[in-house]
Amino acid sequence: MYFLFFLSFVGAMVNPGHKLGVLKEKKKPKRGLEDPLVVFGWDVMLMILNHLDARSLALSLMVSRSWHGVASSDAIWAKKCEELWAGKAHLPRISQIKGLSKLAAYSLSIMDGKRSRILKEDLWDHSWEFHFKKSAPGYWLNLDPYWKGTRPLMRRYFHPDGSQTADPDDKVWGGHECCYTIVTSLLGDGKIREHYVRIGRWPQMSILRKRDWGWKMSNHLYSYSSIPDVADKKGGTGPCFSAV
Repeated sequence: MYFLFFLSFVGAMVNPGHKLGVLKEKKKPKRGLEDPLVVFGWDVMLMILNHLDARSLALSLMVSRSWHGVASSDAIWAKKCEELWAGKAHLPRISQIKGLSKLAAYSLSIMDGKRSRILKEDLWDHSWEFHFKKSAPGYWLNLDPYWKGTRPLMRRYFHPDGSQTADPDDKVWGGHECCYTIVTSLLGDGKIREHYVRIGRWPQMSILRKRDWGWKMSNHLYSYSSIPDVADKKGGTGPCFSAV
């Protein structure tokens, strides 16, 4: 009953032309809709709003100033953040800023999760699994644990000074010096025209943002995949500002 009353009120406030069936059933003298926040009070409204999905909750923010106060409560959005972040490979640093409201953290997380442009902070903050593709020369495939069916897989590390390194026992690496470059060109409207990462003089790698917010970089010879953050990693990863 609470939800029918609640949804009727939200529908009427957000879209005055919208009428739910529950408002038509009984033909009584027209009365003004009563505000559920006034009827139920803050605590009960928190309980009701806590059962809404994030989109419906966002609509509730637009009803009135008093509704915005209760619908933007950290008590509600903390749970939404936990649900959103569950199973994600990386949590954006911008969403973990101390003192940030949970509503803002949720919104910034959604925005960053849609970001397809990789930045230097994304390279630095993650360890990367590396393996050759089947099209690579047999010599490399024979040294690659990925194709030999052994563990651990090879790893690569990017550093703020523009260099890249590998583990000491990496048989493919060979101890040579290596640097990386991120290339991004934009159109006049700000949309990305070309975007890739290049390691030394090797062929450029295309960038893919995965559904779990992880990253994959690859060309016809090899592939890099960002390793998911450990559960106790604090502060998030990636840039500390909102990026395209």
